[in-house]
Amino acid sequence: MTAETKILQAGLWMTGAIASFSAMAIAGREAGQSLDTFEIMSYRSLVGLTIVVLVINFKGLWGEVKTDRLGSHLLRNMAHFTGQNLWFYAVTLIPLAKVFALEFTSPLWVVVLSPLLLGEHLTRIRVLSAVMGFIGILIVARPSPETLNVGVVTAASCAIFFALTVIFTKRLTRHEGIASILFWLTSMQLVMGLVMAGWDGDIALPSLAILPWVLLIGLAGLAAHFCFTNALAIAPATVVVPFDFARLPVIAVLGMLIYREDLDLWVFVGATVICLANYFNLRESHSQSLAEK
Repeated sequence: MTAETKILQAGLWMTGAIASFSAMAIAGREAGQSLDTFEIMSYRSLVGLTIVVLVINFKGLWGEVKTDRLGSHLLRNMAHFTGQNLWFYAVTLIPLAKVFALEFTSPLWVVVLSPLLLGEHLTRIRVLSAVMGFIGILIVARPSPETLNVGVVTAASCAIFFALTVIFTKRLTRHEGIASILFWLTSMQLVMGLVMAGWDGDIALPSLAILPWVLLIGLAGLAAHFCFTNALAIAPATVVVPFDFARLPVIAVLGMLIYREDLDLWVFVGATVICLANYFNLRESHSQSLAEK
């Protein structure tokens, strides 16, 4: 498989991830009207685990579900569980575009940590791309002391845990298949969700009105991780993650159409800077691939 083909395939998988993450944000806001984040995570994991088990049974993939790296799975899923709870909480408090913009600081952490934890090569162009992407995010979010609130803090905090999730996922893809990663993702996080949701002895059941949103969260969450994990299995994290920046203009438009959230010129200015950062990063990856031939 050529470098160009790998980048193209990674981009196609990330297109599915973008659609899934956007759907999950909208569903999470709707479900958050009556369920707390731990309850949402529990039901999401239950839906996901049901689908994963059915697919594994149908395709006879139980032999691919390994148990020799449960510690790595646990670290990955603890990081993701924490980040996802913060993310679901943030989407109920602040505009969706701002949640995504603040979440997108995670690629900066990925670029910095990937050489240490993944052994990937860090170049000046990739550092510049990460910095440019971060500048684009600041242009969109335009944070100030007056706008700092719980929603902003939780959205910004989730980025660190999502960066760790990306890194741990990339490490797992060296030894584990998609079936194993998704099985342990949904099963471990179901246990985590039930423990945290039932800590006070009260787990709310979704109403008939909320149930479709809960199902969508489970389906979209599973699809997002399936697409994202496949993309990471094909290309380095520093190549895959910048594709995710395209979520920003997509969710900004959806927020405007569905929730009447403000949409101004700065969103598109910031998105342009982010797209340029993506372009430079992809050019660098392409040049390195040609040099290795």
